[in-house]
Amino acid sequence: MVYGRGMTTTDNPGDRIAKVLARAGVASRREAERMIAAGRVTVNGRTIESPALNVTASDRITVDGAPLAEAEPPRLWLYHKPAGLVTTARDEHGRDTVFDALPADMPRVMSVGRLDLNSEGLLLLTNDGGIKRQLELPSTGWLRRYRVRLHGRPTDTDFDPLRRGIEVEGIRFQPMQVTLDRQQGANAWVTVALREGRNREVRRAMEALGFTVNRLIRVSYGPFQLGQLKPGEVEELRRKVVRDQLGLDDADTTGTAKPAPKRRPRRRPPGKH
Repeated sequence: MVYGRGMTTTDNPGDRIAKVLARAGVASRREAERMIAAGRVTVNGRTIESPALNVTASDRITVDGAPLAEAEPPRLWLYHKPAGLVTTARDEHGRDTVFDALPADMPRVMSVGRLDLNSEGLLLLTNDGGIKRQLELPSTGWLRRYRVRLHGRPTDTDFDPLRRGIEVEGIRFQPMQVTLDRQQGANAWVTVALREGRNREVRRAMEALGFTVNRLIRVSYGPFQLGQLKPGEVEELRRKVVRDQLGLDDADTTGTAKPAPKRRPRRRPPGKH
């Protein structure tokens, strides 16, 4: 994408620079704002330090000295995250990340929210920062559904505090939908659905009731389902599905994405394990 001299102030036509970077798949809007503050972005040859800037299609934008690439149509993937991977681009402790395990031919993608190290199941991936933001905003209220295995023998009424909303360590969790499914030996399986998705919310809420979560699998995120996807597998959604589910007017619907076959993960450089 080539940008020229149409740079404007924020009260004039154009799009906010962070939005343009996110749309091009460089980073989320928040991450793009940090990149701008670090002096990594130039517009028409000038380094900018504030995201309070609108740009148009005639502006020349570079990131770390490289011209901004042409924005791809919005794309969305379903990924079955195995336990034992962290949902970060880089881990300071050298642990394996979700992005290390993705197929080598995947484009640069961002995760929609996170699943913690020991959690499994559906993780949405996208090349579009706008989609990431839309799916993560609390105001959109996407319902996340989890299958949860607890150590103990709970009764259905034990979960009433979660259904009403519970406060844990000074943080108020919104009411959850909780269904006691079955008892299996010393463990019980429950289904939990929530709309907030705070850090370790299900685990912390269950611990507040005296139960330890020993397995947690996210099975859906809004209308998107884990289905029969096996651990480590990735499936790209058809672009028409992305457009229809997210209400996008300008998405390219000509794609015919099919489930991607499971591939060997990228080789990690020596010394990073």
